[in-house]
Amino acid sequence: MALLKYFWRLRPPRLSLHQSKRCLTSPIVSHYDAINLGEQEVPEYFNFASDVMDRWMQMEKDGTTPLNPVFWWVNEQKEEVKWTYEELAVLSRKAANVLTGPCGLQRGDRLLMILPRIPEWWLLVLASIRTGIIFIPGTSQLTAKDISYRLQASKAKGIAVSDTLAPAVDSVASECKLLKTKLIVSKDGRDDWLNFKELLQAAPADHNCVRTKSDDTLAIYFTSGTTGTPKMVAHSHSCYGIGLTTIGRSFMNLSRSSVFWNLSDPGWVKSAWCCFFTPWINGACVFIHHLPVFDPTVVLNTLANYPVTNFCTPPTGYRMLVQHDITRYKFMSLNHCVTGGEALNPEVYENWKKQTGLDIYEGYGQTETVAVCANIRGKKIKPGSMGVAVPPYDVQIIDDEGNIQPPGTEGDIAIRIKPKRPFCLFQQYVDNPEKTAASERGDFYSTGDRGLIDEEGYIWFVGRSDDVINSSGYRIGPFEVESALIEHPAVVESAVVSSPDPVRTEVVKAFIVLSPNYTSHDPEKLTKELQDHVKKVTAPYKYPRKIEFVQELPKTPTGKVQRNVLRNREWGRI
Repeated sequence: MALLKYFWRLRPPRLSLHQSKRCLTSPIVSHYDAINLGEQEVPEYFNFASDVMDRWMQMEKDGTTPLNPVFWWVNEQKEEVKWTYEELAVLSRKAANVLTGPCGLQRGDRLLMILPRIPEWWLLVLASIRTGIIFIPGTSQLTAKDISYRLQASKAKGIAVSDTLAPAVDSVASECKLLKTKLIVSKDGRDDWLNFKELLQAAPADHNCVRTKSDDTLAIYFTSGTTGTPKMVAHSHSCYGIGLTTIGRSFMNLSRSSVFWNLSDPGWVKSAWCCFFTPWINGACVFIHHLPVFDPTVVLNTLANYPVTNFCTPPTGYRMLVQHDITRYKFMSLNHCVTGGEALNPEVYENWKKQTGLDIYEGYGQTETVAVCANIRGKKIKPGSMGVAVPPYDVQIIDDEGNIQPPGTEGDIAIRIKPKRPFCLFQQYVDNPEKTAASERGDFYSTGDRGLIDEEGYIWFVGRSDDVINSSGYRIGPFEVESALIEHPAVVESAVVSSPDPVRTEVVKAFIVLSPNYTSHDPEKLTKELQDHVKKVTAPYKYPRKIEFVQELPKTPTGKVQRNVLRNREWGRI
């Protein structure tokens, strides 16, 4: 209970909670919705802390909005932290004084934050916004080499980590000449480090939020680095603070009475989308389970034991959950499920709906964007589709010359940037004008993902440009083959890549994780059975001519399958 007591000492006097079931569309949401829809211009100045969080806080004080918690953190030891907008305002102002006082950071400085799912991450992000410090999230699975690269590439002057990663930082700190502040989030101190918990307790609660322009840089995210050196993607204050408003209601179905649980690691953009900006601008409660690793049983028990109304996990998470008998659990409050980060197999969608009665609304976006397209409320869901374009994006399928392709024709998924670039598109690849320029093709920003659009405007994912397999003149998207394979009861997971072939140049190869019931089957017979199955389910030319059974698939820290690792292995590349 030490954590709970720690925050209890810091919190302002709590008023009695008034739980409300009514859906509140506040003037805040309506105003920023209008900007996304092109009905109003982006304001010259915008700061999420003062223009959104502090306005909600004032509405709490005025009694014009219910005093529901908007942050709710739990762990397996049954510790809890709950904050209202007012409590977040007080604590984040104290944290802002820590950053600009003892830490010596100033507006425009960069702060690398590598923290697990602990409440201090939310305070430090909000404090960075209040002070104009550019925050740079990173996943806790980064190595010392990763940290050194990010510190040097970003020119960060500060770093905040838990005690787990402090030794790794110390081992490379001498290489990072611009690093001047090391902030540890731990109950214990460490030599040459500032202790955030101690400083937060002593910090004053008065702080004047800086006035930031809408196009000032808010945050920098490193791409996953699946190809080449990770790039730095810069986003503006208005990009996340305003650009994520509309999807909160149309895609995530959030309201003032929602309790939204998203399982993303704080180091990735989806956490900023679903655990910070989108829910809080819509007045929803962010629910967080510390959950060091994805455990299907813990996830299902949490959904059954807490009043989570909205849930988000990557397709890999849903694939793992449907392997359990979900009908044994009763989700009393859950009413809306979303996913993103990779393509959702129709088989997983149907299995989840069969066991829970709930649809999964799939969306699509990138580190460089906000939500590009999504299956939204009020429109039919087409399983396997990523939905329709989300305002203010004009999403098209283009060819290599930047020409718009007709419905049903495969090409690159692209966003129109001329004559006017969407305000909620990344600013640039920092210190890399060549990469920034290379991402543009004619009037469009090319996502690097292949897809097609149907007659009703639904967008269908084919694969990354470098994931598409060209075998004997046939272009084959890995997702199609993976979706066919997962319909067979022997297959738990699969990853499809190209493999060299002396006749066809390259062929389809599938790496497959088997269900426990099939691990003892004859591999040769099972391979033939799976190949025949794919030929029946999809076009025969797409079947995997090579199959390898594996214990697990390589994945990023967010759970995305790393096809590039398997593809490089097949082609003998390092």
